[in-house]
Amino acid sequence: MMIKCIAVDDEPLALEKMETYISKVEYLEHIGSFGNGFDALNFLRKEKVDLIFLDIQMDELSGIQLLEVLQNNKPKVVLTTAYDQYALKGYELDVIDYLLKPISFQRFLAASEKVYDQISKEQLRQYTKETAAPAEDYILVRAEYRLQKIKINDIIYIEGMKDYSRIYTQDQKIMTLQNLKKIEEALPTPPFMRIHKSYIISLPKIDSIGKNDITIGEQTIPIGGLYKKSFLAFIEQQQLLG
Repeated sequence: MMIKCIAVDDEPLALEKMETYISKVEYLEHIGSFGNGFDALNFLRKEKVDLIFLDIQMDELSGIQLLEVLQNNKPKVVLTTAYDQYALKGYELDVIDYLLKPISFQRFLAASEKVYDQISKEQLRQYTKETAAPAEDYILVRAEYRLQKIKINDIIYIEGMKDYSRIYTQDQKIMTLQNLKKIEEALPTPPFMRIHKSYIISLPKIDSIGKNDITIGEQTIPIGGLYKKSFLAFIEQQQLLG
């Protein structure tokens, strides 16, 4: 899971430091930096953002004012400031964390982990809700010069190979001209989950789960670093629900 984030701070050095910290966390995707609240607000109105690292003390439009404008439709927020008197107000606005400058990378990482955990839990609840909804029992994929119908229950796992994908079913391997992202969008989640940049698996087909891989029959499939935490959290949640 990747978290799309922006940094907002009117101090250039503080903004640069935040960008450096973001680049060190593998699940954070930096999509913008802004030196004032108005530019950030315009960007947020046009682009999907999961997380804002937001300075409070800014001229014209402060971080608190920006949050009040976004109150009904705001991303996750981590506040950054040199002053601790705004902590209570920040939590009234439902921020995830509050970082006092100077910010250490360890403290930044702890705040990022809080965001990751909260988004993961929200996705798990959404997964559970979606399982109650009826889904098509097949997908159509482009294979050579035809559309091929594949029953969802027959799919074991899918392997991505750049612009192509190979779908493994109970009794055949199907090469399709669609990339893994397109197939992922067509499949219900669950029972399917992406656990590696090159693999989507059917959760009911798993025979065992190791520290860094899963097995389905005689096939061992790696669990990618970007997907490991959300995958294991989902498995743990299902065990608790069971």
